[in-house]
Amino acid sequence: MENLKKLFNDDRAIELPINIVVMLVVGMVALAALVAIIPPPTKNMSVTIVESGEQVTGVSPGNTVIVDSTTATSPFDVDVKISVSDPDGYPVRDANVILRGLGGVATGTTDNNGNCSLSTSTSSSPVSLGANQNEGSMDLSISTDGFYDFEKKDAVMIVRTS
Repeated sequence: MENLKKLFNDDRAIELPINIVVMLVVGMVALAALVAIIPPPTKNMSVTIVESGEQVTGVSPGNTVIVDSTTATSPFDVDVKISVSDPDGYPVRDANVILRGLGGVATGTTDNNGNCSLSTSTSSSPVSLGANQNEGSMDLSISTDGFYDFEKKDAVMIVRTS
C-alpha cells in the first residue's frame, strides 16, 4: 500500500507526456520544412495542335476540320498532328495521346521530338456527324510520367459546310 502512495505522490511522471508533446510538435515542424523545400515532381505540358483535317481532303493548320455535306453524311476519317513540350520548350517523348469524340477514337505516342500523328483510320473508328448535326468536337487527353495529365474538351472542331 505504501508503494501505491509513493506512486501518486511522485511528480516526476508528469514530465513524460509534456516531453512527448514537445518532441511531436518539433518533429512536425521539421517535417513540414522538409516537404516545403522538395520541388514537385510534376510539371504542366504545353500542347499545340499543329494540323488537322479530313483524310481525303488533307490537313490544314489549326484545330478545325471542315467537311462538305456529302462527306459528313457517311463516316469519315480525321487526321490530327500535335506537338507536346514542357514549360521550358523541350519535347515530351513517349506521352500517351488519345483523341475521341463523335464516335471516333485515335491513339498514339509522341516521338523523340514530342510530335504525334493521330488518325481515326488506324483504329478503324471513323467519325460521323448526325443528320441534323452541323458541328461537333473531339476531346484530347495526354498522359505521361513526370507531368500532370492534360485534358482538353472540344480540342478539335468538326464543321459541316453546305
